[in-house]
Amino acid sequence: MSGRDAILGKVRASLGAAGDDAARRRSVAGRLDAAPKGVIPARGQLGGKERIEMFCQMAEKVSATVKRVKKDANVPAAVVEYLRSKNLPASVRMGADERLAAMPWEKARSLEVTHGPAGPDDEVGVSHAYAGVAETGTVALHSGQDNPTTVNFLPEHHIVVVKAGDIAGDLEAVFDRLRQTFGKGQMPRTLNLVTGPSRSGDIEQKLLLGAHGPRALHLIVVDEG
Repeated sequence: MSGRDAILGKVRASLGAAGDDAARRRSVAGRLDAAPKGVIPARGQLGGKERIEMFCQMAEKVSATVKRVKKDANVPAAVVEYLRSKNLPASVRMGADERLAAMPWEKARSLEVTHGPAGPDDEVGVSHAYAGVAETGTVALHSGQDNPTTVNFLPEHHIVVVKAGDIAGDLEAVFDRLRQTFGKGQMPRTLNLVTGPSRSGDIEQKLLLGAHGPRALHLIVVDEG
C-alpha cells in the first residue's frame, strides 16, 4: 500500500465510508456535472456596448492602454502605430494562433513578424485573447501549441488582441465558455488571467512596473467579428 492509499484509507475510515461506496461516487459525479455557482457581481451584467466600454475603462484604470479598431484587418496597422508611439523596433513575436495568422500582416511592410516561443531578446509580443472580463479589465489567454505562454511574459511590451464579442461581464462566464470549448477534463494546461502590466510594490511600497513580466500592456479591441 502506498502512502497515498494509507492516508485516504484513514480518511474514509474516519468517515465510516467504504472505498467503493457507489452512492458517494454518484454524489461526487453529480456535483461535478452540476457545479453550483457562487455570487456573481452585478457590475459587469451590462448590454453589449456598455460592457465593452466598461472593459476598456477598467483596463485603463490598471495602467493598460487600449485601442479600438473596427475589424481584424485593422490590427496590423494598430500594432505598427503602437510601436511607433513607443519608439520601438518594427518587430514582434507571436505564436501560430489561426486568428492572428488570418490577419493581413503583409500589408504592414515595415513590420517584421517572427513566430514561436518568445526569447529574452524579444521586446514585443502579440497574443490573441480567448476572452475578456469587463468588471476587471482582464484578458484571459489559454496556452496551447499555437499560443506559447512565453509570449505573454518575456517581452517588455505585450500587445493583446481581443474581440469585443468575446468580452464577458464576469470571470465565471469565461470559465463556463472555456468548459464548453474544451470540455470538462480537457482544459488547457494553463489559463493566464492578465490585468494590466506586471507590477510590484514589495520594495519600500513603491510601485514598479515590469517586475515579473511585461511593463506595458496594450489591448486592441476589435469591434466586429
